[in-house]
Amino acid sequence: MPNRLINETSPYLLQHADNPVDWHPWDEQALTQAAAEDKPILLSIGYSACHWCHVMASESFADAATAELMNKYFVNIKVDREERPDLDKVYQTSLQLLTQQGGGWPLTLFLDPHTRLPFYGGTYFPKTPRYQLPGFNDLLMRISELYATNKEELSTQSDKIRETLDQLVPPVLAAQLKDQDVLQQARNQLEQQYDARDGGFGNAPKFPMPSALERILRHWAHVRRAGGNDRQGLDMVMISLTQMARGGIYDHLGGGFCRYSTDKKWMIPHFEKMLCDNAQLLSLYSHALAFGSDDLFRDAVTDTVGFLRREMQHPLGGFYTAMDADSDGEEGKYYVWRREQVKKLLTDEEYLIVETLYGLDKPANFENKWNLHRHDSWRSVVSRLSMEMADAGRKLASAKEKMFTEREKRPRPDTDKKILTAWNGLLIRGLAHAGQQLDQPEWLDQAQGIVDFLSTQVWQANQLYATWTQGSAKYPGYLDDYANVLDGLLELLRVRWRAEDLEWAITLADVLLSQFLDTEHGGFYFTAHEHESLIYRPKPTMDDALPPGNGTATLALLKLGHLLGETRYLDAAHQTLTWARGIMERVPAGHCTLLTALETTVYPQQQVILRGPVELMAEWQRELDQGFTPWRSVYAIPYADSGPVPQYLPRLVSSETRNQVTAYVCTNLTCSNPVTSMAELQGLLE
Repeated sequence: MPNRLINETSPYLLQHADNPVDWHPWDEQALTQAAAEDKPILLSIGYSACHWCHVMASESFADAATAELMNKYFVNIKVDREERPDLDKVYQTSLQLLTQQGGGWPLTLFLDPHTRLPFYGGTYFPKTPRYQLPGFNDLLMRISELYATNKEELSTQSDKIRETLDQLVPPVLAAQLKDQDVLQQARNQLEQQYDARDGGFGNAPKFPMPSALERILRHWAHVRRAGGNDRQGLDMVMISLTQMARGGIYDHLGGGFCRYSTDKKWMIPHFEKMLCDNAQLLSLYSHALAFGSDDLFRDAVTDTVGFLRREMQHPLGGFYTAMDADSDGEEGKYYVWRREQVKKLLTDEEYLIVETLYGLDKPANFENKWNLHRHDSWRSVVSRLSMEMADAGRKLASAKEKMFTEREKRPRPDTDKKILTAWNGLLIRGLAHAGQQLDQPEWLDQAQGIVDFLSTQVWQANQLYATWTQGSAKYPGYLDDYANVLDGLLELLRVRWRAEDLEWAITLADVLLSQFLDTEHGGFYFTAHEHESLIYRPKPTMDDALPPGNGTATLALLKLGHLLGETRYLDAAHQTLTWARGIMERVPAGHCTLLTALETTVYPQQQVILRGPVELMAEWQRELDQGFTPWRSVYAIPYADSGPVPQYLPRLVSSETRNQVTAYVCTNLTCSNPVTSMAELQGLLE
């Protein structure tokens, strides 16, 4: 018989609906039952693309003997961490306090049924003892006995965790350093973590860390604008992006980046592909292309967009969450190759190119098979093979097409087809940047399609919902949902103005202020004021797989406040920076997104408003958007637009004025006189 998860819409929860475990979703029924029966809660948090979640499920949750123990001694609750990031944040933090170690997935915690505070936990537990971990069945018996015989001791431990949780929200601390010094410290700390040989930061496992790379790139741009030189910073970004795009973390046949690399050379990924990572990397590679043409970067952007549109898009316009790492129960099986398979598919010349470019002439790099990884630049490979560049390019394209077609015949990894509002907000931004940089109007159409999907499917009664599956929107939105969609809308408005998008942005910003802002201390809570009460209410500031909602919300409110001349938004943003300023000083490199918001208050920002005919404004905008100028935002607003416009613009203009482009340069809510000459405008900007 299916358990209660059969009524859920999450693909991850539905994977466990037929387990012999009597699983519950996190809801009042389960929590009340645990308290009434005085049984500890066994809380298991994971997600559908998680390899070790699958392993623990097949070893333990599908096992009748294990399920019997779980059902007898515990109330078992299963949570999809992507649907309930609030629970995941709260209980990952709790695990770190319990164990003084990092967390991860699957997250396995045992909670007091009355306080919902954890008293024991870990991540993956094997069925039988190994990896210096206890066997799960033995652990269940020990935890049950511990709860029955040592409740007073456990209660004392829980009280200590509660006290620590209460102290986790950063207080307002006075700044000890100048803002410019904090920005420089972040740059220096990231350099210390940088891997000069292989790019990226730290050792294995190695994550792309797009927020950190963007922070370095922006720092380089401002140093250069001031007449200085940070060539090493630029090299750190470009080498990292090059190594990732050459590496096995990138899907060289189908496009798109995997979650992270298991080694420091970017060769072997954890094969899951997630929307949030690819959305952020689209933005980052598009920024890098502003420095000039680069075939490797352009192909990474183009093919990643192709992957997203081919594999991840719902017919109504939203994008799915993730593709699994496993197929047929094996990690990476869909992606890796035997050398003989490739030889049979290709002509001799095609194979020679693939072998040389992707290292098939080197030892196998993944369980006696090859995961494609470029060991050298394309130009060097073509030169080594004494081929003409154009001819080699055609043969490589032919070879990749044949290999991709053959790969499509394999059992495919599952796709998690729920649509997450926050992650789609990131993709609006990524597609806006990519579409503008590579002059791809259809990508901008995709971004607007996401906006239209979200505004019709997950925006109900003046509230965003966090997730959508099969026509059903669930869970009131979190800070990341509002912040990422608002920021995505504003980035899209920079490249294609729509009155309805600005109107929705204003509404989202107003809900953000009314439902999430800490009006006493500043900053934004992760959950809304009317949200279910949990053991801890986070106010996240540090960068993680997603940029923190406090950083993104602050950036978005600064943009919107300056665009409209609306001080309410600017005040909330500055109040957040004041609240977070001290914690930024403690760990500058961990607060890249918030530091980008701080940076906009340190260095003069240029906001250029264009008015006029759409076609003429597009020509001006293309010229103004040349290069990487993170201090400049250009908005092209047609006179025909009947929606809200910045309050400082003239309301009445002559027909003659409407037929030409008029520009206004605004800094700190002060605007220049109207300018009708590009030469004069460039002079003002310089």
